[in-house]
Amino acid sequence: MSVRCNLFLSIASGVFDQKGKLLGSASSPIQIWKEKDCIEQSSTDIWHAVCAAVKSACSLANVAPEDVAGLGFTATCSLVAVDADGSPVSVSWSGDTRRNIIVWMDHRAVNQAERINASNSPVLQYCGGGVSPEMQAPKLLWVKENLQESWSMVCRWMDLSDWLSYRATGDDTRSLCTTVCKWTYLGHAHMEQWKESDSRDMEACGWDNVFWEEIGLGDLVEGNCAKIGRSVAFPGHPLGSGLTTTAAKELGLLPGTPVGTPLIDAHAGGVGVMESLPDEEFKTDLTDEDAICHRMVLVCGTSTCHMAVSKNKLFVPGVWGPFWSAMVPELWLTEGGQSATGALLDYIIENHVAAPLLSNRASSQSMSIYELLNKMLLSMSHEQNSPFLSALTQDIHVLPDFHGNRSPMADPKSKGVIYGLTLDTSEKHLALLYLATIQGIAYGTRHIVEHCNARGHKIDTLLACGGLAKNSMYIQEHADIIGCPIILPRENEPVLLGAAVLGAVAGKKFPGVHDAMKALNAAGKVVNPSSDPRVKKYHDAKYQIFRSLYEQQLSHRTAMAQALQ
Repeated sequence: MSVRCNLFLSIASGVFDQKGKLLGSASSPIQIWKEKDCIEQSSTDIWHAVCAAVKSACSLANVAPEDVAGLGFTATCSLVAVDADGSPVSVSWSGDTRRNIIVWMDHRAVNQAERINASNSPVLQYCGGGVSPEMQAPKLLWVKENLQESWSMVCRWMDLSDWLSYRATGDDTRSLCTTVCKWTYLGHAHMEQWKESDSRDMEACGWDNVFWEEIGLGDLVEGNCAKIGRSVAFPGHPLGSGLTTTAAKELGLLPGTPVGTPLIDAHAGGVGVMESLPDEEFKTDLTDEDAICHRMVLVCGTSTCHMAVSKNKLFVPGVWGPFWSAMVPELWLTEGGQSATGALLDYIIENHVAAPLLSNRASSQSMSIYELLNKMLLSMSHEQNSPFLSALTQDIHVLPDFHGNRSPMADPKSKGVIYGLTLDTSEKHLALLYLATIQGIAYGTRHIVEHCNARGHKIDTLLACGGLAKNSMYIQEHADIIGCPIILPRENEPVLLGAAVLGAVAGKKFPGVHDAMKALNAAGKVVNPSSDPRVKKYHDAKYQIFRSLYEQQLSHRTAMAQALQ
């Protein structure tokens, strides 16, 4: 079975069978605090939610504790602070000890990220040339510089998924996924030690002590890096002796139930869908190892992560990685991203004057506001005799960098742009703005795909999962704009499935992660790009405008900086 921690809403838990079919799932709400750039959560609150969700999922699936072969955790790459007793330590200006997690999308550490990147450490080449304020090193530096009392109290700094596994097993081993992708750990230091069939926890030899000392965090490498991880393991490696007696009782499972080394939630989505190909339609002469390198997974939720793998390390400026074995064993991971996608669509809709009326109408028709907007756009296309639906937005252009640009510009200071506003406040105007925002997000993904392919990747097929993947308009616009087929998974919860893969491997049901992926992944619908050449011509033109909006922003930023000198 699997457990996933979402960003804002809830903990989700799922029970899967040995064919990758979801037998039952449940969720439990979690708390969040948002104040300007600071976004915080509570590890205590999250653990209580995990326990409730696991018990509910097992009950709904009618699965007894003795039938659970293994457990896997996945979570956002948020930073957890605990003391020597495992009690929470505040990372908040408020001093509230409940608030001991800095959420991944918290942007308090922009200044610290800039200073770290100015060091030009060789470590930085493995995260696209520079760290993001969403990574852990800048957040750690922020805490040290601003919350000295908390800094002195912390015994362990952990990624959230590592903390969940630690809370469940008592094993402080960290995941190669979390440490490599978010902590600047050099996973390829273990290349000579790796055998997927004999994965084990290993002494953490991939920390670059010079880097931590250069950026002012040398105290973190004291005691053999005890505070940030003395040992690491490949995802799916069984931790400790499985569930402790205490954790098992809290979760409603048996002591000793195997627990696999975790993944970040987006990476679990990659594991849950990357082998989800229809048998006939996507047959190729390529070997399995070559074929998987032609795919990119879009994990589309509050943000979007773009996961692609390669046999050789490919350095792509502005895109995170290459990370060795951080997702698929023995393959290098390249990770692009957009910091706000689902969150941006929510923002655009909720801040429009027509939103309350549309929301009420959607509720009365037992549909989501997104379904209603999609329906409205189809009607508007017919009413206006538009050559194709996408053409409705010819006068509206959106640069979706409302929370900065993660990839490929790696510019956290980038701002969102809406070009083409009028005094129109109607429901139809909201529908157009919603469509233009979807298109802006899709142009951003096209930019990432083109940028990666120009530097050695061969991406020609997309696989999508997450909440936004359930929006037909969103997926069709992406297929049309990028020009690639998009494969959707059979199961609605592929991130949970990815976590279940970890439990299955830990429970010895499969020899390794990739074997489990091949057995448990399954394809659903395939969305192909439009064959209408007018659609391609239209999006090519809008894409050039999209690119120019960022270039203009840079020019304007420079002009204003000069004016203030």
